Amino acid sequence: MLFQTQGGLQIQMLETRDALRRRGIDAVLADPIREHLTAFDVVHLFSVINGNHRIAEFAASFGVPVVTSPLLQRYWTRAFGCWARTLDRVVGRLSNWMIKTEYRHIASCLSHSNHLIALGPTELGNLTQAFAVPPESISIIPNGIPDRFFGADPGRFIEQTGIAPGFVLCVGAINAYKNQLGLAQALAGSGRTLVLIGPCLPADQSYLEALRKQPHVVHLGSLAHDDPLLASAYAAAGVFCLASSAEVMPLVVLEALAAGTPAICTRNHCMDRSRLGQVMVEVDPHDRTALRAAVDKLYLQRPPAEHCRAAVEPLRWEGVAEQLEAVYRRVRRERPTRFEVSSR
Repeated sequence: MLFQTQGGLQIQMLETRDALRRRGIDAVLADPIREHLTAFDVVHLFSVINGNHRIAEFAASFGVPVVTSPLLQRYWTRAFGCWARTLDRVVGRLSNWMIKTEYRHIASCLSHSNHLIALGPTELGNLTQAFAVPPESISIIPNGIPDRFFGADPGRFIEQTGIAPGFVLCVGAINAYKNQLGLAQALAGSGRTLVLIGPCLPADQSYLEALRKQPHVVHLGSLAHDDPLLASAYAAAGVFCLASSAEVMPLVVLEALAAGTPAICTRNHCMDRSRLGQVMVEVDPHDRTALRAAVDKLYLQRPPAEHCRAAVEPLRWEGVAEQLEAVYRRVRRERPTRFEVSSR
């Protein structure tokens, strides 16, 4: 069901494939139903949940090197890992090891991988602390940003939509987890327009209707990731705001910065923010007063567009794909010993 919807994970996979192809790598989205894993030199898994552990297990049994991008949530701390490991032991013993917890699935996916790719130091720390993964088995390679966002022109969006520049922009699926309604309520009475871009599943229609009742909210529906209007929207915005409950490494924040627009992001993320300086403000997503204050701050002390772009310049896909290719070639050549993640 991975591609029944499209969000950051799906975009990351597609952009990774395209960037590798530009380097001459024969990268494809594998279909395990129709294709055998032994047809590939390396298998790259994105996410350690949703059953991906089974792909890692079978690839390992066939001797195919596995590289995994865990996309581990921030809550996997040392303490949470200990708690989850204890719960796994209790459930295992009570069920004679017939019932497997999410911890066991993640541990299996990690331990059947030859190498892991963390998106930043936070995720690397989560892997080493919650699952005792050896640091030498992990490389930090962030998500990439397509070149088109760096050269985005705000004029296209302004001309096609008639929306005046300087609005607050949020891009993402419309649902309670992304917390657009909390953001809208925080901006009520501010005189600022909130523009939302993103799909809404049928189950979340009532949430969208509540958003539409806010007089300062405009929902433009979904835009394809490669639609020039999306890049233009980032450039036309005054501030980008992602007030989700949690994120791993939100592409939309990086894309906004590449387009020259400062960003507000949930503090519950795994990005390396060491280069982001004053161009990104972290906030408690459920504190509406803090959200409003963060928006006001960036409007009053707006960082120059060139500073926003410079902060994410190293994340262009060309450099990211080069690092990925180096990992693939190394695991294929050296076949590193798989590490053991204990679940008992």
